[in-house]
Amino acid sequence: MSSPLSDPHLTETTLDSEQVFLGKLLHVRRDRVRLPNGGEAVREYVRHPGAVVIIPVLPNGRLIFERQFRYPVGKVFLELPAGKIDAGEDIRLTAERELHEETGYIAARWRHLGVMHPCIGYADERIEIFLAEGLEEHHTGQRLDEEEFLDLLELSLEEAVEAVRQGEITDAKTITALFWAEKALTAGW
Repeated sequence: MSSPLSDPHLTETTLDSEQVFLGKLLHVRRDRVRLPNGGEAVREYVRHPGAVVIIPVLPNGRLIFERQFRYPVGKVFLELPAGKIDAGEDIRLTAERELHEETGYIAARWRHLGVMHPCIGYADERIEIFLAEGLEEHHTGQRLDEEEFLDLLELSLEEAVEAVRQGEITDAKTITALFWAEKALTAGW
């Protein structure tokens, strides 16, 4: 795979950059860039601190999912546990924290499967994908944030993949993580 340095015929260069919005989670920027052909263009994009998504595998082989209302779309989604990476936080520690807070479980075994970029056309967000096995309920249970409300449920990998096919799971991070889970759990990746 090529690096940006080996693809100058595709690379855009920042000429100037301005902050358009500074929010609690998201920061919006507008940059003026030099195009590979010498022209100029404007790029607007969202800066995001990054996140993790966890594939929690119970001892019975079923996976833990959440049902949670997502305000921007105005509906409840079926998704895997996930959360924002805090500034300076190790991604594995983020995954451990989010699994415990959202599900009440801790995992004995962790495996980093990969990374995804859900919205490359308008955001720099990256989501680190983790497989968590050897789950045990933690004595403190769930520790949801004050503004967080969700239900937990279990699905087999097969049920989850079928939920994607039926349009019941449309969340990009969950679909991508399920692709990795299918390979890691059944194909030995």
